[in-house]
Amino acid sequence: MPTFKQVIGVILLVIVLACVALLGKVCEYVGAGQICVMQYPNGTLRVFSTPGWKLQWFGDVEKYKKSYQFWFSSKDGQGADAEKEIKCRFNEGGHADISGSARVDMPQDQESMLVIHTKYGSQLAVEHELLRTSVERAVYMSGPLMSSQESSAEKRPLLLTYIEDQAANGVYSTTVKDMKIDDPITGEKKTVSVVEIKMDDKGVPFRQETSPLQQFKLRLYGLSINDVKYDPTVEKQIAQQQQAKMSVQIAIANAKRAEQDALTAVKEGEANAAKAKWLQEVEKATEVTKAEKEAAVAKINAERDVMVAELALKAAEQTKMKDIALGEGESTRMKLVMQANGALELKLKTYEKVNEMYASALGNFRGSLVPTVMMGGAGNATGNSAMSFIDLLTAKAAKDLALDFSMNVPVPVAPPAK
Repeated sequence: MPTFKQVIGVILLVIVLACVALLGKVCEYVGAGQICVMQYPNGTLRVFSTPGWKLQWFGDVEKYKKSYQFWFSSKDGQGADAEKEIKCRFNEGGHADISGSARVDMPQDQESMLVIHTKYGSQLAVEHELLRTSVERAVYMSGPLMSSQESSAEKRPLLLTYIEDQAANGVYSTTVKDMKIDDPITGEKKTVSVVEIKMDDKGVPFRQETSPLQQFKLRLYGLSINDVKYDPTVEKQIAQQQQAKMSVQIAIANAKRAEQDALTAVKEGEANAAKAKWLQEVEKATEVTKAEKEAAVAKINAERDVMVAELALKAAEQTKMKDIALGEGESTRMKLVMQANGALELKLKTYEKVNEMYASALGNFRGSLVPTVMMGGAGNATGNSAMSFIDLLTAKAAKDLALDFSMNVPVPVAPPAK
């Protein structure tokens, strides 16, 4: 039989095991990124958003993430299977499956969290029943604002903006208008219904209703679209439209290229003409410079010749003046000499020359200087006739030379008596 102590030990062990088993109902740990909503046994609800251990007192606990990524993507690893892409319908009737994600922040105040917990009860219900529904509605209302082609090209950024704005703040109030447009494939006119957003005077869109996310104070932001899968028909149509636009763009590009080539050719022609013109100008300038150089050289040579001629003329004038001066000097000298001696030396030389010529003439004469027959008495012969003739010629030469052979010695005159 067990003893009393053994019974007490067993009881205490059972109590300890029960306490350990019930410890998870007594305390609950709240993480830094969690919001904890506790419902106590008496029905009281309390929200804990600060991290640490919290007393549970055997109440029920539901945890929410403070911030998380909401997925609506078809790619593996991006959300659960239930969080797949959202279908969108565009204004021309085309369909597409849109994949993406957005960041969501949960409210942390008691009132908002209690309302969310009371209405949805769990994180998963908030994501599927609140977030996905709001994003689906935003996608559904954004599709009619553009065509499939526009959503794949020029209005692709607007598609992202429309979805995020309507999911976070409420769907737009819109109006539908029928418009005729040119079909990008056939080129024919067709009528399409175009949805336009109603705007106030300041350009702010009117809203049909406030977004449920705004009502529950959930913040949705950072929406991104990672894929848009169009229906095969739409894909084919978009490809045809893109091909048509590409052909137009190519044609425009070719036209612009041809225009540019023409302009280039014109510019090249102008450049070549300008180059040829400038080459001619260079050649002209070279020839002008050469001619100017030759003219300058000729001018310098002419000026040099003029200077040489002037110097020669001046030299000739100087020579002339020198010769004149020498002549005048010699003339004056001779004049003075003649005035001094009557050119006696020259006259004597001339006189001597004349006598030499007479003597030579008489010496070379072969005839008879004395007549062979003399008529008359001897008393009439007073001398030699030849000698007389010579004396005559000598006297004549002396007269012609103004020579005076008389010895006219001045007789001194005695001074008068005192």
